[in-house]
Amino acid sequence: PEFPGGQDKLLQYLASSIKYPAESIEKKEEGRVTLTYIVEKDGSISNIEVVRSVSPSLDAEALRVVKSMPKWTPAKNKGKIVRVSYTVPVTFRLK
Repeated sequence: PEFPGGQDKLLQYLASSIKYPAESIEKKEEGRVTLTYIVEKDGSISNIEVVRSVSPSLDAEALRVVKSMPKWTPAKNKGKIVRVSYTVPVTFRLK
């Protein structure tokens, strides 16, 4: 499967969509939340799960951003459109 515009656009989308939770800024929380999800045959995202957690507020923000992603170009296997599991890391770093 491919995010509209490719991997670079996916990284740009994540970077521009994340709003660092105020609670996490106060606690100086940083880290990488890893999410896994299914890219369905129609390009929609389902079954989003946190596989590597940092904190409840950062996990929730990563989930929010992934849930609001535009539809992907679905994957094909031998010419057939198929569902595929995809994993994406979302890095939170205070500047």
